[in-house]
Amino acid sequence: MNKSISRRHFLATTAATGAFVTLHPFSAMAQTNQAHLRILSTTDLHVHVHPYDYYADKPIDTVGLSRTASIIEEVRAESTNSILVDNGDFLQGNPMGDYIAYERGMNEGDMHPVMQAMNVLGYDCGTLGNHEFNYGVDFMDKVVKGAEFPMICANFVKSLGSNAGKDDTFLKPYTILERDITDGSGKTHSIKIGLIGFLPPQIMNWDKRHLEGKFNARDILQAAKGWVPEMKEAGADIVIALSHSGISSEPSFEGQGNAALYLAGVDGIDALVTGHSHLVFPSEAYADTDGIDLAAGTIQGKPATMAGFWGSHMGLIDLMLERSGDEWRVVTTESSARPIYERVDRTNIPLVEDVQMVLDATRDVHEETLEYIRRPVGMTDTALHSYFALVADDPSVQIVSQAQTWYIEQMMQGSEWEGIPILSAAAPFKAGGRGGPEYYTDVAPGPVAIKNVSDLYLYPNTVRAVLINGAQVKGWLERSASIFNQITAGEQDQVLLNPEMPSYNFDIMDGVTYQIDLTHPPKFNRGGEVINAGSNRIVNLQYNGAPIDPDAMFVVATNNYRASGGGNFPGTGDTIIFEGPDTNRDVIVRYIVEKGTINPQADANWGFAPVPDTSVIFETGPAGIGYADSVEGVNIEAAGEGADGFALYRIQL
Repeated sequence: MNKSISRRHFLATTAATGAFVTLHPFSAMAQTNQAHLRILSTTDLHVHVHPYDYYADKPIDTVGLSRTASIIEEVRAESTNSILVDNGDFLQGNPMGDYIAYERGMNEGDMHPVMQAMNVLGYDCGTLGNHEFNYGVDFMDKVVKGAEFPMICANFVKSLGSNAGKDDTFLKPYTILERDITDGSGKTHSIKIGLIGFLPPQIMNWDKRHLEGKFNARDILQAAKGWVPEMKEAGADIVIALSHSGISSEPSFEGQGNAALYLAGVDGIDALVTGHSHLVFPSEAYADTDGIDLAAGTIQGKPATMAGFWGSHMGLIDLMLERSGDEWRVVTTESSARPIYERVDRTNIPLVEDVQMVLDATRDVHEETLEYIRRPVGMTDTALHSYFALVADDPSVQIVSQAQTWYIEQMMQGSEWEGIPILSAAAPFKAGGRGGPEYYTDVAPGPVAIKNVSDLYLYPNTVRAVLINGAQVKGWLERSASIFNQITAGEQDQVLLNPEMPSYNFDIMDGVTYQIDLTHPPKFNRGGEVINAGSNRIVNLQYNGAPIDPDAMFVVATNNYRASGGGNFPGTGDTIIFEGPDTNRDVIVRYIVEKGTINPQADANWGFAPVPDTSVIFETGPAGIGYADSVEGVNIEAAGEGADGFALYRIQL
């Protein structure tokens, strides 16, 4: 039975109020046997239905399907024909998702809030992303069954066949929507819109504990080449790929996770919805990528879009279709990604308002999630504070390192890097500076709530691992040590910290022991350029109690910013061996939940090399005085008032 492609919500209201709707040029220009089809898309929602940061426990203007919904409704109003699709990673990624999975649970017939929101908005199709598996396949299956639209995936299988067409897929590999479409003269025609979904095969590593021995994942291109011809034989007039896979120009290889560039080259695919990378397409992020025409919004000549993440954008592909006989073909295209906010003078300005029906459909779960984030999920025996994170080993950084190590140890199991020593690099984010004298992490011993994790880790970075040698470990630490001024032996109360150096570039490396000799000048400047090539601040660098071997290999757990070269640290940029699908915040929450009680006491694995008859002073928050006596490996004493509400402290080197 054919279903008319039309705007499903608010159209009657718009007409009744006499509001003027401007049609897209394709709709205005379409003639007899020409039709304008709009493909609206979301991707990487990660359960962000409400415009709320559950970690910070406050509303924000940069996320939320309730906001994206405003653009969806606006675009539907501008078009003659449209469909709405989701590109995966909707199920996990914020505390609302964790609340449903870990506490409330999903019984047969229960409706997940993200599905409630999608159903209200009238999605036409959806596919799976890698994060749909984080809570197990049974949980995912119960969620997906609540979709009032087809859910598809061509390369997640219960068993592999001799070729893609013989795979036993977990969901239907594709769907063909039979719709009535209106041409430029107002005449209605039938059209068959084929949609096929793909996810990164790396799920078999990322969620090994849920999938190994039970399921499998086929290469994206193999699956596409196997199923797309069948779709055409089944009558699909056009084929749209829902590719939960990023855009990368690296050479194609079997099992490639970011395969959208090569997927676009598969015969029979007319348009691509991409995602996974949490970027925007078209955008300048892809200005230098071969095979991409940013002005046209195409990948290998095919229109494509990527709608950011967490509802930050709505992806839009406009197709001008022309009918010849009983067939439709694409003649002209446009691609864009429409944002829900803009950044002006370091301030986020909302561009749209919430769609109330989305908020209403999920309000109860939102309120339950607020209760959840404010309740303890674990205990800490140690105060988690960052008042002295720039001058001594620190518990607030220690917990991050412990969680990263715990996670990467699991990810390395069964890989070619299993058995290589794992180190962990983490930096203090809340460490005063321009944030002021109260801008510090301060979680008292006792219950730890999920919202406390925002104090421990400010940014939505994702976990990555790099493979580097001992010499690069030393270089990494030399770069970190640039935060300190050079000290003259025998002088008193010298200023320790260089205020031009940001705290987020002061990485502590757990898994090794070392000292910093402040009498040497810094080797690097703020930008990471070498300014004193012969300087060696890092001394007594050891692994397992012995001097580190410059040629020995180490896996270092870190975040996507650092691993990709952020801060210009030696050993980063081109050494990534693992790109985790999980944010560092989520990893910390999982670690705390699993351990129950944590005891991230600083182990003083680093400190300053002794300099007799020499002292330094530094500023930190005045509330730090309550912790000064408990700092491991260094004697800290109050030294009076600092500027702008800070307090001064002294260290005898």
